[in-house]
Amino acid sequence: ESSGHDWQHIERVCNNALAIAEQEAGADLLTVQLGALLHDVMDHKFGYNDEDRKIFITGFLKDLEVSEKVINEVVYIANNISFKGGTNKHKMMTLEGKIVQDADRLDAMGAIGIARAFAYGGHMNRVMHETIDHFHEKLLLLKDLMNTETGRKKAMGRHRVMEDFLRNFSEEWDGL
Repeated sequence: ESSGHDWQHIERVCNNALAIAEQEAGADLLTVQLGALLHDVMDHKFGYNDEDRKIFITGFLKDLEVSEKVINEVVYIANNISFKGGTNKHKMMTLEGKIVQDADRLDAMGAIGIARAFAYGGHMNRVMHETIDHFHEKLLLLKDLMNTETGRKKAMGRHRVMEDFLRNFSEEWDGL
């Protein structure tokens, strides 16, 4: 998977989500873990919709004998986590959803986020300046969209990494 939505992304989101959950009291760790592992299943970026994800996740988790309550929460997370080009105005209502969303947003920031932005840009046949536009349209906005205190703290350093990168990129692009 060459767009930056590969297994390593899922693993980082899961690890980050569990680390955030440890700091945020009251989170159900099974829901956080399953939400993180399944958050990009049948993603809209690849032509799927909310109902596609619901059907797949429900069937998959029922086969694993996961409770209906957890299944519904995981479907909720997967269907509401995405930035969707800035058009997703939905606010996560559950602590578990907020944690997984923060973890996913953290993986779009910092050094990994920079690499993923260019991987996705290449996957979509975008030229470099269009990928740089993505930083201004989405990535630089993420630090202010964090849901949890833990997520906000982690986002600050990653945001600075992106700002430094963009400053250096601009100087090099202009031949300075």
